[in-house]
Amino acid sequence: MSTVLTIDNLTKYYGPIRALNNVSFNVPEGSVFGILGPNGSGKTTMLGIIMDILKPSSGHYLWKGQRGSAKMRQQIGTLLETPNFYHYLSGIRNLHIAAEIKQKGREDIEKVLHLVNLWQRKDSKFSTYSLGMKQRLAIASTLLGNPDILVFDEPTNGLDPAGIAEIRELIRQINRQGKTIIMASHILDEVEKVCTHVAIIQKGELKASGSVKEILDTKQVDETVIEIAADDLIALRTIMEQIDGLMDLTVADHHLQVAFTNGITATEVNRLCFEKGIVLSRLNVKRKSLETTFLEITGTKSER
Repeated sequence: MSTVLTIDNLTKYYGPIRALNNVSFNVPEGSVFGILGPNGSGKTTMLGIIMDILKPSSGHYLWKGQRGSAKMRQQIGTLLETPNFYHYLSGIRNLHIAAEIKQKGREDIEKVLHLVNLWQRKDSKFSTYSLGMKQRLAIASTLLGNPDILVFDEPTNGLDPAGIAEIRELIRQINRQGKTIIMASHILDEVEKVCTHVAIIQKGELKASGSVKEILDTKQVDETVIEIAADDLIALRTIMEQIDGLMDLTVADHHLQVAFTNGITATEVNRLCFEKGIVLSRLNVKRKSLETTFLEITGTKSER
């Protein structure tokens, strides 16, 4: 898999304040890459640098192996702040103006309006749009000119649950067309449901980067967490305590939660119980969430 963006030791100071500290990672082509961190962690600063809005104090970045340039930036669709549309004009008229400013993409307007599900409301004034519709129109604007790379800063910020779900599905749909999407977010659930890769940043420091699966697996340290239940919980607990590699056992509401460090599988647990005359009524392997992993990596819930 080729690399779309290489970030190499980016550092940024605002006076005495260090917003980024030697951050390095690669964004694979075709990925949905989430830059994840609490508010104030340096995400927006990083996006500003790679789009040449801000200059780094040190370090550099490469787009497809080349230094950033005006020509390269024209090949990237960006949504870094609140969309600046004319409220008294229609959605389609606003896109025509956006295409004129970009000097490209007029032929894409109908296609992108269909893609973001706004074709039926193309002639409605922007002021009549819901927040979700306004954000979808902004994403449509980034797609004018058919760029291969899209950069979004907090694309679901301020939206209600329905609006968030719409933007998530739109991002997935755009990615399925082969486009690489780089998005900053502080919402763990959003990143886990949409992104294929992630970089976790805290106070300007890179804490982890890789595929979402790699990040989740890295912190598990061969730990298997299984929820089990049977009619006789006391006998079940006795059996679990006799298994080698048991790291933790918790009695929950009508079930046990057991953690093993030797890679024991749910199938093996089921077999051992059956051999001891215990029939399990519940057997569930718990998947560690990105939220749990994030808190383990950063050691904090918020920096605000």
